[in-house]
Amino acid sequence: MTVLDEEMYRKLFVEESRENHENIVNNLLILESGEDATAIDEIFRSAHTLKGMSASMGFDELERLCHSMEDVFQLIRNGQSVVTPKLVDLLLGCTDAIEEMLDDIEAGRGLAAGRTEDLVKSLKEYAEGSPDVADAPIAAEVGADTPPTYSVTVALDPECGMKDLRAMLVLQNLEELGTIVSTTPPAERLEEGQFEGSFEVVVESDAGEEALRTAASGPEVTEVVVSLREPQTPAAPQKSPQMPEKSGKRRKIKNIRVDIQRLDQMMNLVEDLVINRGRLEQIAKKYGIKEFDEALSMIGRSVSDLQNLMMSIRMIPLEKIFNRLPRVVRDTAQHDGKEIEFVMEGGDTELDRSVMEGLSDPLLHIIRNAVNHGIEPPEVREARGKPRKGLLRLTARRDKDNVIIEIEDDGGGIDPERLRRSAVEKGILAPEEAKEASKDELINLLFQPGFSTAATITDISGRGVGLDVVRKTIESLKGTIKVESEVGKGTKFELVLPPTVAIIDVMMVHINRRRCAIPISNVVEVALARPDAIHRIGTGEGVLLRDQILPLHRLEDMFGKAPQSDTLVVLQNNGRKCCIVVDFVEGQQEVVVKPLSRLIGSCRGISGVTIPGDGDVVPVLDVNTLV
Repeated sequence: MTVLDEEMYRKLFVEESRENHENIVNNLLILESGEDATAIDEIFRSAHTLKGMSASMGFDELERLCHSMEDVFQLIRNGQSVVTPKLVDLLLGCTDAIEEMLDDIEAGRGLAAGRTEDLVKSLKEYAEGSPDVADAPIAAEVGADTPPTYSVTVALDPECGMKDLRAMLVLQNLEELGTIVSTTPPAERLEEGQFEGSFEVVVESDAGEEALRTAASGPEVTEVVVSLREPQTPAAPQKSPQMPEKSGKRRKIKNIRVDIQRLDQMMNLVEDLVINRGRLEQIAKKYGIKEFDEALSMIGRSVSDLQNLMMSIRMIPLEKIFNRLPRVVRDTAQHDGKEIEFVMEGGDTELDRSVMEGLSDPLLHIIRNAVNHGIEPPEVREARGKPRKGLLRLTARRDKDNVIIEIEDDGGGIDPERLRRSAVEKGILAPEEAKEASKDELINLLFQPGFSTAATITDISGRGVGLDVVRKTIESLKGTIKVESEVGKGTKFELVLPPTVAIIDVMMVHINRRRCAIPISNVVEVALARPDAIHRIGTGEGVLLRDQILPLHRLEDMFGKAPQSDTLVVLQNNGRKCCIVVDFVEGQQEVVVKPLSRLIGSCRGISGVTIPGDGDVVPVLDVNTLV
């Protein structure tokens, strides 16, 4: 095997192992709460798969730990052991060790022998000292409605070239109809093709003999014999190796793994096509050649379809982030001595990869703050007439062109009066300003850098810690964040994010004879203003429009002093509006937004640049900083 092959297989191993690791962690938490009786089956399947993959790749230390975990999972599965918080802590400690080993494997580092010795010893001691079936509450749940047990003997064609693959397909098909009890030879030997002619599968199923016979049949299968066996009792579980549970549904070849750099390269090529499509449209408009127009129309449709397809390929479900959070909530709540019910909804909502990467840390910070400082200790909640267990809800949904994520708790809420006093004490607001400040204005102070100090954490439940960084990160993703809170009832954070930030619709305008682009999602309307409608307000200007006074910006510090104009573009962001003065509006266009290079650095008021069909480099206004 070449070095390149080893690198490729190691990447595939790490990717699949992380999925199995995540499945084990999530189902351990479900098992601890007793919400789902099938959780142990999912855990056992993932642990078994991870063990087999580790052995095949030669990662003996990882395989050894997974094997010891599998022994404990088997005891729970057969009703010979009960799930306790102490056992879950031990198993979660094992998953932490697995994650560390996967990190080392991904980085090309070796796994030192004996690094899991203490964990393996603890698992072995637990397995050897586990209670009998009669003493285990879980055993009582093994119901009388046990499905019939069948023996399925499968004979393969002597000329079959890939016995291991054919055997795995048969096992996967049977697994979809029931539960694999045992195989002869053992599953490991079947996976390696170490058997002659035929093999036997003992399966529990309600599907019936004919359905099992059909599932086991197929190319290169010469004979299938199905017979009914006496049902096995839970008191005498077989110790034969188990087939990964429902692995067929997970391992059907319907997906391929693609390096993210390749997707980025493809996205760049699609962006170039979009830019050049605009150029061709301008040429066609200039010369008016009918045949060229027809061909361009077809090319335009293909480019649009390719663009939409590429955008959908880059979309990732939010559950990729959400699935990490139950463990965070659990550990933080245990550390703080709190009882919390964590509910997640809308994990199938999708975001572009570039948006998803920046969202992880802000979401994690808000969740931790909700557990640390939002939800009260059980005793305090009880004294206030609330349930001892606090509720933390994370939801995501698609709303028109945006994705909305809400993090809501039923904790103590944020007291605006304490915020008011804190703002005066810190010199952020003068006493007169603080007295007139509205509730929303006071809550927005939480996003001021350094607003929360140790004293503030006591006064306002620590809600301001690091929220300035959270807001900056969300705004860098072209999103918005706002907070709603009611004292004694709880707090809600709302994040509004675009599904993607790469290709957007913009309005092209000219300011001081220079072109710039404005995201169409921020444009409310284009209006003509009479000179007498513009008024001086303090050091700035305002305009009376539709019975509203809106701030007016001429952007002279960005584009220079422009000739007088009465054309206004009304912008809106997060419910607030303002106007900018433009020479004229060129029209609407679909463009590719490129971030400013590292050499240029960030520029307040500009979110990026775009190149329309004529080749000009056009700045894209960042409406977040204007409104």
